[in-house]
Amino acid sequence: MNFEFSEEQKLLRETVRHFVDKEIMPYIQKWDEEGKYDEGINQRLGELGLMGVCIPRKYGGSGMDYNSLAIVCEELERGDTAFRTAVSVHTGLNSMTLLQWGTEEQKQKYLLPQAKGEKIGAFGLTEPGAGSDVAAMQTTATRDGDDYILSGQKTWISLCDVADHFLVFAYTDKDQKHHGISAFIVERSMPGFSSKAIKGKHGIRAGNTGEIFFDEVRVPKENLLGEEGEGFKIAMSALDNGRFTVAAGACGLTMACLEASVKYCHERKTFGKEIAKHQLVQQMIAKMEAGLQMSRLLVYRAGELKNQGKRNTRETSLAKWQACDIANQSADDAVQIHGAYGYSNEYPVERHLRNSKAPVIYEGTREIHTIMQAEYVLGYRKDKPLNKMLPAWDPNSDD
Repeated sequence: MNFEFSEEQKLLRETVRHFVDKEIMPYIQKWDEEGKYDEGINQRLGELGLMGVCIPRKYGGSGMDYNSLAIVCEELERGDTAFRTAVSVHTGLNSMTLLQWGTEEQKQKYLLPQAKGEKIGAFGLTEPGAGSDVAAMQTTATRDGDDYILSGQKTWISLCDVADHFLVFAYTDKDQKHHGISAFIVERSMPGFSSKAIKGKHGIRAGNTGEIFFDEVRVPKENLLGEEGEGFKIAMSALDNGRFTVAAGACGLTMACLEASVKYCHERKTFGKEIAKHQLVQQMIAKMEAGLQMSRLLVYRAGELKNQGKRNTRETSLAKWQACDIANQSADDAVQIHGAYGYSNEYPVERHLRNSKAPVIYEGTREIHTIMQAEYVLGYRKDKPLNKMLPAWDPNSDD
């Protein structure tokens, strides 16, 4: 078991950290206050090869391993959750799902420009009445000759106004419940498609989040991902990838809280000494550090299983649950350490606390992951290999 990063991974971390310090940190407070998503960040991440970091080179990616994706997500969320979210959705939920389930034609048409950062991908599963209960979705896809007609809507869609391609799930046979859900690649330019941003969010205000609508959108049958009825399996495998990136990002948020708190602890004095000297403050600092290191171990364990091409639903669920809870608690402690100043946007921990709540909810609430982990231990839940697994990473491949 090797816990050392490769030289390539060390360089990657330095590159993303430098990017965050230069391109995000100086502007993030303003973007957060204005509720503005800077689309130029996507373009610059694409130029650095970071929008397809773990996608094989033959499909336009950088050909790095899955833990390299974790490094990218961790460092981006150190800057702000909004930009990690963009990579989570574009790469984790969309591009990696196309890599796993797409035909060669679909990969050439959609995956390749996404991995290069020339096009942006998003993911549409959640609906106003269907979150954890996926089978409650109302969006339908009706076969009409060589096309499908999509009708319905999705909500809480990251990059709703930004993405070019959407991976959308709809019922092709509602009588079959989970087995009647299918997956489709939908283009923004298709007639009948529209989007609308959600305003007034508690956190991730610098991100673009909203609703997408399908008013009898005609989608060619070539854009069916997988087979009819495989949509639920495809969605769950996509969530394995998305949850992995969310967990990695949570490590970055904990790291940001720790860095801000350590800096403030040495600046602020009470009762004649730095607050860093007070034991109850030290307790919160120690808890953040322990949580960060434990979260990373859970994330990299799941990433290594991905590298080996093995099913990792259980391990990824645990990493997502624990890392997000730890980030949320770390942000709360960071505000406490900053005292009244932590309640002001003069310091970043106020934003971190607001941002830390959403990941505890999306891509499986903490309650869903708690149930999953209990069912694994009790023997009620077992994972079987999928008929299409995410390809293992080959360090010797030129592709």
